[in-house]
Amino acid sequence: MRIPESELIINADGSAFHIHIKPEELADNIILVGDPGRVDMVAEYLTDIECRHASREFVSVTGYRNGKRITALSHGIGPDNIDIVMTELDALANVDFATREVKPVHRSLNILRIGTSGALHADIPLGSYILSHISVGFDGVMNWYGGREKYTLNDVEADFKKHMNWKESLPSPYFIKASDKIINLMKDVTVKGVTISAPGFYGPQGRVVRLPLAMPDMLERIESFRFGEYRITNFEMESSPLAGFGAMLGHDVCTVCCAIANRYLQSSNPDYKAAVRSLVELSVERMSRL
Repeated sequence: MRIPESELIINADGSAFHIHIKPEELADNIILVGDPGRVDMVAEYLTDIECRHASREFVSVTGYRNGKRITALSHGIGPDNIDIVMTELDALANVDFATREVKPVHRSLNILRIGTSGALHADIPLGSYILSHISVGFDGVMNWYGGREKYTLNDVEADFKKHMNWKESLPSPYFIKASDKIINLMKDVTVKGVTISAPGFYGPQGRVVRLPLAMPDMLERIESFRFGEYRITNFEMESSPLAGFGAMLGHDVCTVCCAIANRYLQSSNPDYKAAVRSLVELSVERMSRL
């Protein structure tokens, strides 16, 4: 089936519409970061840079580490941007841009997102690296796609909504597991995480500035929720749609975050750049092993 021009926009130079990467420029191993400025930090650990592109919040480079080709790409802030980035990365890998038809052989990508987050328990110190084994979508993005229930942990979702006394006016949350392949790559140097992706930084993460919350006791209920060996460890804004698209599109995907705040202790570390740099270096090294 040919994908119409209106559904998948391809730039005149043959690149994907938003991220401006051409199919031949995309590596199998990809590191995603939110901050466009962090792409150059990743690039410091790469050699033989092939290309660099910048359009709005989407900045990318492709280079090599230990002989392995790696693409670094920024996605900006929020789950809506993950919808753009993951759809276009998958199209670059699995759609023939000349014919606009899906390629007969599926190409699977290895994707690790590096981010920052706020921890939710006192025993997760600032500077910890939290690996999102499971992500919890407060964002609603995956609910727009058919069949997401085949990939999500629906029994846990039901228990969570009951525990939270979830308001029907809010997007239905979903629980989704990350790729075992990427988990195994990073699990020895990280905290085992269950990460909430929120569609905002303030109210959706339980922060109060001037507006009241729809669920005033949200943080307390989240902190007390348990399922099996798991507890919810941290907040950020992108891991759940990333894991969702990875599972549904057939890519190996996971998120690792540096804890720069602790919501339980009401503490934060605004001078977190050194810890993030160490995480970037570690992540690039690990991704070069694939």
